[in-house]
Amino acid sequence: MSKALAEILAAAAHGKFPPPDGSTTVIGQPSVRDAGVMAFTAHSVVFTDEDPDWVRAELAATASDRLAAAMNPAFLSAMLARTGRSMHTIDLMTVAGALRGGPALELREIEDPEHPRVARALKFREGVRVWAADGGVLVLGRGVAGRWEAAIEVVEQARGRGLGVELAVAARHLVPDSVVWAQQSPGNARSVRTFQTAGFRPVGSEALFVAR
Repeated sequence: MSKALAEILAAAAHGKFPPPDGSTTVIGQPSVRDAGVMAFTAHSVVFTDEDPDWVRAELAATASDRLAAAMNPAFLSAMLARTGRSMHTIDLMTVAGALRGGPALELREIEDPEHPRVARALKFREGVRVWAADGGVLVLGRGVAGRWEAAIEVVEQARGRGLGVELAVAARHLVPDSVVWAQQSPGNARSVRTFQTAGFRPVGSEALFVAR
C-alpha cells in the first residue's frame, strides 16, 4: 500500500502543501478502503490503484480547466464507473493541532454501535472511540491514510448554546496525535462555522470513493 498520501496529509497539516502549479499527482491507494481525490490550492491528488495512464487520459478528456479537472463531475463520474465505487459528497477538509490536558467539557466514553453517527464512523474509520455529553456525541477514529478524524453530533434541543464548539475543542484534547482532522459538507454552514470556531483551519477538499 502507498504511504505517499499519508506524507502529503502530514505535511499539509503543518502548512506545507503540494506546489500550486496546476498539476495533478496520481498515487496509489493507502489502503483497500481508501480511494478518491483531494484538492489543494492549484494542485490535486488522485489516490487510486487504477492505471495512472488511464487516470491522466481521463483528466485530459473530461475537463478543460486543469485547476479544477480532478473535482470536475465528469471526471468523478468516470472514476466511479471505472472503480465500481460510490461517492457521498465533496467535503471541506479541516485540521487542528492537539491541545494539552483533558477537555473542559464533561464527557463519558460509551460503546453504542447502533448510534447513527457511530455506525457511519465504523464504515470509514478504525479504532473508533465515542464520548457522550449532555445533548451531543463526539467520535474519534483513524480514517483516510491513518489520519485521526473527529465527527460530532448535537441533538436539536441542545443546539444554539455552543455545545458543538465544545465537542470539537474536546476532540483536540482527546486525539492521540499531534493533529486531528474533520470534514464538513460546504453547504452545512453551521458545521463549518462550528469547527472553525474550535480552531480547525481549512486546507482543501476531498471526494472519497466508497467501496460497495
